[in-house]
Amino acid sequence: MPKVFTSKSQKTGQMGEMLATMYLENHGFRIISRNYTRKWGEIDIITEKDDKLHFIEVKSVSRERKQSSMYENYRPEENMHQLKLVRIYRTIQSYLMDKEIPDSVEWQLDLVCVYLDPVNRRAKIKKIENLIG
Repeated sequence: MPKVFTSKSQKTGQMGEMLATMYLENHGFRIISRNYTRKWGEIDIITEKDDKLHFIEVKSVSRERKQSSMYENYRPEENMHQLKLVRIYRTIQSYLMDKEIPDSVEWQLDLVCVYLDPVNRRAKIKKIENLIG
């Protein structure tokens, strides 16, 4: 049964993940999996490009103001604190073991920030590469 998102922040997150997936596909990434979940964490998107696995964390923000500086005061990447990185790393290790990925396969953790502007029906996407790995 698919997840049902009811709160505004859940819907923002769902929209951000959908846009991030489209962005990655448009930039040559092959989507392998979405929302790989374990008790201790979740990986939003798992992709492959150039024989390297990319584990993607998506952070989305929605601002309903019309100013061009609507995103200047909020940086979703600031939510990638040490505890979050530790949980994601543990989840990545679980994925690698579950799927029996050889140690020789290169991987990295990337962050995709999605800035939603629902008033103008636009989005800005920023990718930050290789947070750990």
